[in-house]
Amino acid sequence: MFQYAVRRVLISIPSIFGVILIVFLMVRLAPGDPALLLAGEFATEATIERIRERFGLDRPTHEQFGIFIANLAQGDLGRSTRTNRLVTADLRQFFPNTIELAAAAIVIAFLVGIPAGIVAAIKQNTWADLVVMFGALIGVSMPVFWFGLLAILYFSVQLGWFPVAGRGTWQHLVLPAFSLGIGSMAIIARMTRSSMLEVLSQDYIRTARAKGVMSNSVVLKHAFRNAMVPVITVGGLQFGTLMAGAVLTESVFTWPGIGRLLVDSILARDYPVVQGAVLLIATSFIVINILVDALYAVIDPRIRYD
Repeated sequence: MFQYAVRRVLISIPSIFGVILIVFLMVRLAPGDPALLLAGEFATEATIERIRERFGLDRPTHEQFGIFIANLAQGDLGRSTRTNRLVTADLRQFFPNTIELAAAAIVIAFLVGIPAGIVAAIKQNTWADLVVMFGALIGVSMPVFWFGLLAILYFSVQLGWFPVAGRGTWQHLVLPAFSLGIGSMAIIARMTRSSMLEVLSQDYIRTARAKGVMSNSVVLKHAFRNAMVPVITVGGLQFGTLMAGAVLTESVFTWPGIGRLLVDSILARDYPVVQGAVLLIATSFIVINILVDALYAVIDPRIRYD
């Protein structure tokens, strides 16, 4: 297992480097001058030039990239051109909030999606199956920001059950987590149904039923565990997607996470923060995939990494 994890980490290095290079070039090819944004509309050319020199924006692009890689090897992501704070300090402040939101969203997705998928598989082609699949279709199709606005309008403004925005108590987490997780909930429900239907049609399930094993035992002990491998795969990918895709949810609910930080930094052309945030998200996605692969051996003893 350890050797497998090391191989996966080494294989991931070119992917991370590619992400760094693409993001580095994209933020610099975008129109606009960050030095001009920092200096203000009425700044003199000398002031703008001094800002460029301070942040190294007057150097050729390849030199800027080389400096960034050299600093990154030392754990230095630079300073924000907008706040002059260390990028690592900003990431340490905002990234845990995004993890909290994404973790709550994926927990809700699993708690609702897996039972719904099991019920749909057991009650295939019945009204329960149709209701679950119709709800999953709506969940997959519904834009996150639209559902979030509806949730604020109904549960916060009209009923007053939850706060409108911000972060603090557990009530602040409910609406953004549910809004963020509704798409993953639908995907997990559909995957659970599909996987359960495939497992329930296997010979060993029919043999267990022929021996008189109770129906609940067949579903939970025999079918469910064998059907969990693809569900865990999808769930792990969804968790990484939620961390990267929390931008809209954090913007709607004013959640102080890395997605909102990334949006503000893009609008301000804050190169160091954009690069650091995207690098952190990409690295987290890769780490989550490795952890999901490791879970396979725990769920299914037949899987071994030699």
